[in-house]
Amino acid sequence: MSRIGKQQINIPEKTEVRFSDGVFFVKGPLGELSRAFKPDIAIKIEDKQITLKPIKITNNSNMLWGTYASHIVNMLKGVNEPFTKKLLIEGIGYKVEKLGENIALNVGFSHQVKITIPKGLTVEVEKNMISISGSDKESVGQFAAKIRAVKKPEPYKGKGIRYEDEVVRRKQGKRAVT
Repeated sequence: MSRIGKQQINIPEKTEVRFSDGVFFVKGPLGELSRAFKPDIAIKIEDKQITLKPIKITNNSNMLWGTYASHIVNMLKGVNEPFTKKLLIEGIGYKVEKLGENIALNVGFSHQVKITIPKGLTVEVEKNMISISGSDKESVGQFAAKIRAVKKPEPYKGKGIRYEDEVVRRKQGKRAVT
C-alpha cells in the first residue's frame, strides 16, 4: 500500500484540473501541463480534491500509485510557483553566457559548448551562476543535469559545474616526501 498514494491531493485556487482519456491536464497562472497515465490507477476529481486508487491490486499498480500521486502534486505545484535549480561554475577562466536560445559554456575545452534551452524553461545567467526555472519539475531537473554533465566537479581543485547546494568531497592529492 502506498502512503503517498492514499493521501488526498488538494487543488489550489486559480488552478483548473481535468482528466480525460488517460491524460491529466492542469492549468494555472504560470501555464499548462499535461501527462498521460496508464489505466491501472483510477483518478477521481471531486470538490477541489483528487483521489487515486488502484483498479486492481498488483505489484505494478502499487508502484504506480504513489508515483502518479507525486507527479500530480508536482504538476499542481509547478503551475502555481516555478521550480528552480541553480548551478555554480568554478574554475579559472570558466564562464557562461546566454546567446538567445542557447547557453555557451567555456569550461576548459578547446571549444565553446553550446546547449539549446528547451521551451518552457527560463534561464538567467549571472557571472558564475546559472538559474533554471520552469513549471515542469522533470524538465528543469533534466536540463540542469545536462548542463552539469558537460564538466562535472573534479575532487582535487573543485573545478567544474555543480549544483548550488552540492558539496564536492575534496581529495588530498600527492604529498611531498620529507
